[in-house]
Amino acid sequence: MKISVREMSLVAMFAGLTAVGAMVSIPFGEVPITMQTLFVILSGLILGPKLGPLSQIVYVLLGLAGAPIFAGFTGGLQSIMAPSFGFIISFIFVSYIAGLISHCGKSSSKINIWIGSFVGTIVAYLIGLPYMYYILNIVMGKGLSFGTILNMGCILFLPGDLFKFIIASVATAKILPILKKSGLSLN
Repeated sequence: MKISVREMSLVAMFAGLTAVGAMVSIPFGEVPITMQTLFVILSGLILGPKLGPLSQIVYVLLGLAGAPIFAGFTGGLQSIMAPSFGFIISFIFVSYIAGLISHCGKSSSKINIWIGSFVGTIVAYLIGLPYMYYILNIVMGKGLSFGTILNMGCILFLPGDLFKFIIASVATAKILPILKKSGLSLN
């Protein structure tokens, strides 16, 4: 895949925005509240199913290489053992799915944007919760029920994630026509 300088810049920008979203972090049990998912969804919706996930791959690799860009200013390979790391892995897939759904067809319709945001949010939970269960129960031996994991990794976060998916959808519906009109659209 050949990438232009403009596309590289956009990939780097969304990797940086995801890192900034991690810095807005409120410790909340095993999974902190951050603004990352907002930027992850936006990366897919705006950059599409190729460049959006690439921005998240860059983000994950930088964090694993030791840059303190994960929530709580953490980074490094030891981050893999954090119960919340499954959500970080999910960012790549969330961005891809959101981009794939929102960019299907000749142009991104508002309904596709909303569906992409919603399904992307669901994908984060589908990857993050089993990983959290595995780390907490198999690796750490805490013996927590799936219901407890569901509560601490999903239910408590639903209102905030609903808010983030709405913001991402509304912002994208406003931004994409402006980008297209100015000739900056990636489609």
